[in-house]
Amino acid sequence: MNRGRLSHINQNCGPILVTGHTGFKGTWLTMLLEHYGVEVVGLSLPADPESLFTRAMRLGKIQEDFCDIRDEDKLNNFLRRIKPKVIIHLAAQSLVLESYKNPKTTFDVNVGGLINVLNAFGQADFSEVIMVSTTDKVYENNGNGRAYTENDPLRGKDPYSSSKVAAENAIFAWRELLKNNSNKKILTARAGNVIGGGDFSENRLIPDLVRAFSDNSNVEIRNPNSTRPWQHVLDPLMGYLSMVDNALSGSKLEILNFGPAENSLSVKEVVKIATEHWQSKSRIIYNENSSELEAQSLELDSSLSREKLGWKPVWTQREAVIESISWWKDVLKHGVDVQERCTSDINKYLNKVRM
Repeated sequence: MNRGRLSHINQNCGPILVTGHTGFKGTWLTMLLEHYGVEVVGLSLPADPESLFTRAMRLGKIQEDFCDIRDEDKLNNFLRRIKPKVIIHLAAQSLVLESYKNPKTTFDVNVGGLINVLNAFGQADFSEVIMVSTTDKVYENNGNGRAYTENDPLRGKDPYSSSKVAAENAIFAWRELLKNNSNKKILTARAGNVIGGGDFSENRLIPDLVRAFSDNSNVEIRNPNSTRPWQHVLDPLMGYLSMVDNALSGSKLEILNFGPAENSLSVKEVVKIATEHWQSKSRIIYNENSSELEAQSLELDSSLSREKLGWKPVWTQREAVIESISWWKDVLKHGVDVQERCTSDINKYLNKVRM
């Protein structure tokens, strides 16, 4: 397909339902779909006061409802009212350290909530495609540094990654349940570590740095030598939409990785880039005693996405870090309007996609 062209999504697709639309990725995705002139509807929990959704004053900008995906009746009623042809499922508990504090909630949302969505999708004669965002952390990570492909075995060590492996198993089961219904397609997208303007979550690297930089406070960085496949949020989101568009065209492709083209950067390398770009005076304290709660290395092979979709990341990992820090500098130091800054990023990104 031509990069940046979403011809099948734009051709009488009707409303696209985004679950988790008040989250970081969900907010960016709704704005990206709006840019393409696609009708988007949201279903989510209410937004956090410091979220991108709140900062960009997104409340009421699209048709939306607020409920927990674990509430099956409300979920089903909403789908019957909206009748989406396409569902992009982002709603999840997505924080690794939070999953250690509340493992049951993590499984309830990431598995039980997903099953409610899958079941509603399967019963809805108006819905044809659902794309579920899982994570690169579903792969069995033995620490050898090899880039994982879509066919590698899945296994989680912590409650978050384990819940996402369980979610993948539920997806496999529902594919089998629906395999005789040729109109139903369940897609799985596994993306790397997503960064970008507006993410203010606890215990994530860029938000932790921004909080420290903004008031010149010290910041402790855990696992400085760990590597992750960092990418700007718009890159995997464009991959998700390309994957959905591909499915609407009749493709049988079901599972894809979305990650950077180059080797993963270490946490320390990301901190160095961010500090230099902000010109921060914050003291960086590296905790060299790496936590066993998180994997030390992670690489993702996205060659299948490039081959089948013509997708590739627009920004390198270094550029993704700089774009993320620039966003926060403009908003926090220079008072730039959040919605305008996001729109500017989307325009800049899509101009590069079309080059």
